[in-house]
Amino acid sequence: MKKILFTLGLIATSIGVFAQDGGSPMNKAMNSVTHSRDFLMLQLSYDGWAGSPDSVKTGFNRGFNIAFMYDIPLNKSKFSIAPGLGISTSGVMLKDHAMDVAGRTNNSEVTFPYTTANKRYKVATTYLEIPVELRYRSVPDNANKGFKAGLGVKFGALLDAHTKAKTTGPNGGKTTDKVRNKEYFNAWRMAATARIGYGNIGLFYSYSITPLLKDNDKYDIRPYQIGIVVSGL
Repeated sequence: MKKILFTLGLIATSIGVFAQDGGSPMNKAMNSVTHSRDFLMLQLSYDGWAGSPDSVKTGFNRGFNIAFMYDIPLNKSKFSIAPGLGISTSGVMLKDHAMDVAGRTNNSEVTFPYTTANKRYKVATTYLEIPVELRYRSVPDNANKGFKAGLGVKFGALLDAHTKAKTTGPNGGKTTDKVRNKEYFNAWRMAATARIGYGNIGLFYSYSITPLLKDNDKYDIRPYQIGIVVSGL
């Protein structure tokens, strides 16, 4: 996972440096009068689960997303369509509960057993995503300036799903137990997105249209993210 994020970040940074420099002499001449591409998008978020069981409380949940995108101007206007490719990660911290993903204990559905044994308990997911945005920029020839807004959707494929429990034993010894199993999770995700900002900094919101869990009539969990977005280059 770290290698994937590093590679995406390296590619996105390289694209951004090339875009800022203007690329070839012809591109430098064109960039002064054409649409700036706004390649890189980084997001830091607070994550939550809409529709989670009432008894299951969560803590300081957080996520990180990275995507590099390409603006396609609409008739030389301030609007554009931007498809891209990215990685989305999420970590939801459960309080006094666990999520049983080791095996189907009731033969059909995931369970959230009550427990106070864990000092920290996290449910983590990672998706490979294709985001698509309809964008408005008040300064279309400079991605680092002006008012920005975007509405879109993103389509994701589940790369990883696991739980991580940290416990402290009676003698003070600390242990970490990680269980990786995608059996209960939907393999595909579609989410609605929105963002607004000025210059390189903004706010974003994402809500999953598809449920987190598959074949589950008891829990209709829809993950969401709200946080800070850095875009430009």
